[in-house]
Amino acid sequence: MISALTAAGTPARNALPPTTGPHSPGPRSTGPAEALPVPRSVPGSVLSLLRTARQGLAEAEAETDAGTRYIGAHLAALRAAAAIVAARGEPGTGARRRRPRSVWELLPQVEPALAEWAAFFAASAAKRAAAEAGLPRAATAREADDLLRDASTFLMVAERAVGLESEPMLPLSLRHAS
Repeated sequence: MISALTAAGTPARNALPPTTGPHSPGPRSTGPAEALPVPRSVPGSVLSLLRTARQGLAEAEAETDAGTRYIGAHLAALRAAAAIVAARGEPGTGARRRRPRSVWELLPQVEPALAEWAAFFAASAAKRAAAEAGLPRAATAREADDLLRDASTFLMVAERAVGLESEPMLPLSLRHAS
């Protein structure tokens, strides 16, 4: 598990830096110095979620409508988070039935170092819902592009968190050039 605590038990300063505005990038990935566990095998359901997330990102990147691009990016991040939760096992599962919980609530419980990512994407869920409802101007082109880049980064973090090497996505500007 990723450790975001220093030896003194306080949060590490560079674990996940805060975001500072509406157009700032989302949380950054953890640094290369932090070792992630490599599981002996990754369950097929986890691989399927990650594959679907990567495919969703590619489809979102090809979209011309900002709202559709925003929806696709957010759903890709949601699937990547679900893959981490599936790989780690839902916390507190037992004989007693609980209310359904959002993956953004579960993610910090199974991977505390990703709490800021969870908060970031949970905060963008209302905008995704507005875009899904077809509200005009639910997401601007810049917001969609920013979320697409953040979701791409988060997917790579998720792949590392479950022990897979990720394939970096090309920047948006290079994809349109080819």
